[in-house]
Order: sequence, then structure tokens, then C-alpha cells
Amino acid sequence: MATDLTAPQPAAPRPTETLPFDDWADRILRGGELTREEARQILASSDRDLLALLAAGFRLREKYFGKTVQLYFLMNAKSGLCPEDCHYCSQSKISTAPVPKYNILKRDALLDAARLASERGAKTYCLVISARGPNEREMNAVEQIVPEIKSKYDLDICACLGLLSREQADRLKACGVDRVNHNLNTGEDYYGQICSTHSYADRVQTLRHVRDAGMEMCSGGIIGMGESHDDIVSMAFDLKELGVQSIPLNFLNSIDGTPLQGKQDLSPQDCLRALAMFRFVNPSRELRISGGREIHLRSLQPLGLYVANSVFVGDYLTTKGQAPEEDYQMIRDLGFDVTTSVGE
Repeated sequence: MATDLTAPQPAAPRPTETLPFDDWADRILRGGELTREEARQILASSDRDLLALLAAGFRLREKYFGKTVQLYFLMNAKSGLCPEDCHYCSQSKISTAPVPKYNILKRDALLDAARLASERGAKTYCLVISARGPNEREMNAVEQIVPEIKSKYDLDICACLGLLSREQADRLKACGVDRVNHNLNTGEDYYGQICSTHSYADRVQTLRHVRDAGMEMCSGGIIGMGESHDDIVSMAFDLKELGVQSIPLNFLNSIDGTPLQGKQDLSPQDCLRALAMFRFVNPSRELRISGGREIHLRSLQPLGLYVANSVFVGDYLTTKGQAPEEDYQMIRDLGFDVTTSVGE
């Protein structure tokens, strides 16, 4: 049956009005700030506006970091055996995932990993243990190994040891730890949905202890755990208010045996919008594309570095990462440079 071309046709969908990303970037470059409502608008923006968003975000990234990319290396110094019930984590007490379980590694293993970090061009070596917080044996191990690593390799040390007291933070500072990682993971209102054995306030208190001890704070979160846009925005602004220097943004890699298994509802565009929003809210802070980038950003990983300025090189705690050679190639193809020296 022929179509009657003279009959009234339904109106074409009206294109969504492009948001003023460049105007927002101009304001930030003049010393202004993004509002929470504007941050929400970034997360809700359309795919058709994505390149304009990334281009505006790149102006902020370039202002503070040029075209450099900083590489980080993760070392799972103690695996499994964690008494906490974080729903996303394969090492938690409620996880049935088949992860390695071992106490804190010996000196030689930690030194070998530091050597590998240096060989791969990493700027920072991240020592991570699974725990609510470090016990005395673990504190002693860190205090002994950190000075030796720093005497042998041009690396910053970031310690991720769980909840810390002020006294423990002071000890880490004294032994040469440069930075402590302790992620907020999500917004305060949603935190009770992903963990019950400690609170959001506990995490914030640890970051304050780190700051007061004179170390840098590394803290970010995980996108894709069922949180709302408001939760993501809340986390971004809390990190800003705390003055966190480095923000790792993870994308949920749902692992069988955890309460969040099978949850894979992020698109590459969702991930890029989240990265861009964090850059707009925290323009001068290091922003790292972290766990889950390989499975969620996929072929769009290079676009993430137009707003982020850092990646982990190699594997994560219990999951595989992209081959380092692929990361180096991606960075070269973008025309960017790897920052390899501490303080560069």
C-alpha cells in the first residue's frame, strides 16, 4: 500500500538543546565553580552532546595537567580475609568469589613489585591490603618496607590500608608514605546500601586523619552500583570539600559471588559523562580512570583521557587489567606523554 505523502506527517523529535559546557568551563577557568544542578545536567546530558562535553572538559584538563598522563601501579599486598561486608568487593566476608587469600606479603615480593612498577613507568606504587584497618603487624611491615622502596626507586608511595586512626596516620607519614587512598565509593545517602559494617562518616574521618597528618588524600568511588545521579554528584562535591588531591573513578566490575554480581548497566557514554562531571567539579585534581575501564569504556577508553589524566597500568586487586603495552600505545596515539618522575 502506497504512503500518502500529502497527509500530515508527525513532527520530527525536537533536538535537545545543547548545554553551555564551554560557558561553564570559561567560568571555572576564571576561578568560578560548577553548581550541583549543572553537575546533574552533565550526567543527564544526551549522547549527541558528548563530544562537546569532552572538548570543554579537556580545556580544564589541559589547564592543570597539559597532555601528560600519570601511571599508577597496584600491589595487592594482602588478599581476601576481610571482615567487612562491602557488596561490590570480592574480598569481603560475604563474598564467595574464588579470590586468593594470604596475609601481608614478605619484603622480597613487595620489592619485586616496586621494581616492576618502576619498569612500567609508574609514578606511584600503591600498597593495598584487605582489612577493616591495619593491625600492628601490618603497620610494622609497611613502616619497614616503605623507606627501602623509596631508597631504591623514584616512586611515590600510596598506602591503602582501610580505616586509620590519627596515630596510625602519623606513623605512615613518618615512615615516608606520600599519600593514603581511602575511597568514599558513593554518596552518603546511598552508602548504607553497599556496606553495613562501617559508615560513610568512618571513611570521611579516616581522610581527615590523613589530611591532618600532612599526607595527600586519594579518594574516589565506584559508578554503577545502583546509585542515582544525585548520589554521584554528592560524592563529587564531598571530595571537593575535603580537598582530596587524587580521585580514582571506578566502574563496577561485577564479580560472581558478590551481592552485585550480574549488574552491568553502564554504557561507555555513561562512564565518559561521569568522568567529565568529576573534572568540572574538581578541575585541578588528579582524575584517574580506574577499575572497570576495560569492560565498560571498551573502545572509547582513549576519550576518557581527554578529561582524566591518570590510569592504573597492569592488573587491579583481583581482576585483570589491560596489557601495559596497549596503554602506552593508547597514550602515544592521543599525542599525550607519560609522566614518569615523581614531582614532574
